Amino acid sequence: MGDINLKYMLMIAGALLIIFIYFKYNQIKIKREFVIKAKAQWGKKPTRNLSYEQLEGIKRYFLLKRNTEYYIDDITWNDLDMDAIYQLINNTNSSVGEQYLYYLLRTPQFDQNELEERKRIIDFFEQNEEERVKLQCIYGEIGRTGNYSLSDYIYNLADLEQRSNMKEYGMLILGILSIISALLIPTYGVLLFVAAAIVNIGQYFKVKGEIEPYFVSIAYINRILNGADAFAKALPKACEEYATRTRQIKKEFKNYKRHARWVKGSKPTTGSIDEVIFDYIKMFFHIDLIKFNYVLAEVKDKVEYIDELIELLGSMEAYLAIASFRGVVDDYSIPTLSNENTTKIQIKDVYHPLITNPVLNSINQNRSVLITGSNASGKSTFLKTIAINAILAQTIYMAMAKKYEANFYRIYSSMALTDNLYNNESYYIVEIKSLKRIIDASKEATPILCFIDEVLRGTNTVERIAASAQILSSLNQNHVMCFAATHDIELTHILEDIYNNYHFEEEIRDDDILFSYELKEGRATSRNAIKLLSIIGYEDKIINKAEESAASFMTNNRWEKIR
Repeated sequence: MGDINLKYMLMIAGALLIIFIYFKYNQIKIKREFVIKAKAQWGKKPTRNLSYEQLEGIKRYFLLKRNTEYYIDDITWNDLDMDAIYQLINNTNSSVGEQYLYYLLRTPQFDQNELEERKRIIDFFEQNEEERVKLQCIYGEIGRTGNYSLSDYIYNLADLEQRSNMKEYGMLILGILSIISALLIPTYGVLLFVAAAIVNIGQYFKVKGEIEPYFVSIAYINRILNGADAFAKALPKACEEYATRTRQIKKEFKNYKRHARWVKGSKPTTGSIDEVIFDYIKMFFHIDLIKFNYVLAEVKDKVEYIDELIELLGSMEAYLAIASFRGVVDDYSIPTLSNENTTKIQIKDVYHPLITNPVLNSINQNRSVLITGSNASGKSTFLKTIAINAILAQTIYMAMAKKYEANFYRIYSSMALTDNLYNNESYYIVEIKSLKRIIDASKEATPILCFIDEVLRGTNTVERIAASAQILSSLNQNHVMCFAATHDIELTHILEDIYNNYHFEEEIRDDDILFSYELKEGRATSRNAIKLLSIIGYEDKIINKAEESAASFMTNNRWEKIR
């Protein structure tokens, strides 16, 4: 009998050893594959495409954290398609990093020292592969929060009421009694054990389903805290102050860790054998449900420290992503920014980071600019190019140009607007509200760089020109630089004493229109709207009549009736 028991014990021990070796091997394999992937992806365009829901979740961290008077508002962000710019830079592996990167891009800096500090760290990561790969592995283990928004659940935990543990203690006692009975009275005890397992596990998933989102949050906090230990050790001497602060914060969570190790999400995070065993134990004994209330109290008490830890880890991974982004772009420069009361902008060979084989343009101005040109000639793209680079200059401290020299600016735009059907507002109402917010912002002293595409396009010609001239004139202030694009040549004459004129032009060749996309000084002298109708295939009758009508108006300054 003894030999048989020994044989079974050895078999069980051997099976456990095999399982242990399998999980350890799997961990090593996963880490090795991650390192290979991280090295291969460095300096390349990120391949992860975020859904609208994911972007909204990432955005909520910014909405909760923003505490500055100025940030890139939704109109400007959407006008410039900054979600696409964000995804081009977002070579992160964790929720803390991707959410902080988004926050960083929406909150331009006005502090030169802060930008220099970011550059110092970004330079280090760009030049030191070993150190950055260590950190990337840590962020890979911290991972993402899946379909849950990290911000929502962490910062809403404080509003969650404490739950009673009486029922869970009852399930715990039932589980213990069932095991004892199975050992003492195997015949009936095993049946009790099975019955207890069914009841306990069923009740477990019922309660767990009610608070699962908060389990995900606490589990992610656990991963952040575990990652913080490795983070502090892996940071180079160049970042010692960040490591020191991380260690100081970690000391505040001694009691938390004792309870929180049992409170995990529904899926293993690393594939380790201890997590698998914990999963089965907690389902049977409800230990994580009991511990949840203890952890909840700690989170409520330490939420400020959690927030600071997220900022420390998140900012460092954002800098890693920016360092990688330097390898994505063809050319960039470090901006020269100044705090002056008057406006200026000097850019050489600037380009849009999302355009393949872009045409480079340059501009050097100290007052507002009015841009004219034919349809599709490049006016809107140029405005977006300058605006995006202005944001990048004051956030990631890079400009997609050989030279970028400007003031620190608050940046606003009014470009890609649409009707607001939900609020029953026409395009014109939406537009004048958008313009009003820029005029209101100009009443503050901090310099403004604003971009307006097709001023008041939603109304009739006479009133559009009259009102546009006055709106643009009102933005003619010492601390405001306005870039405005228009088809109304009349504005180039009305405003020529206060706005400098630039234009884009086209070339007609073999019944086709070719655009150079090169910015040129002066107002536009050509039109192509009717010519485009011809190229697309409209009937000659329509084309000829339209050309005659336009020529008549230019000669007589009035429109002829159509009979």
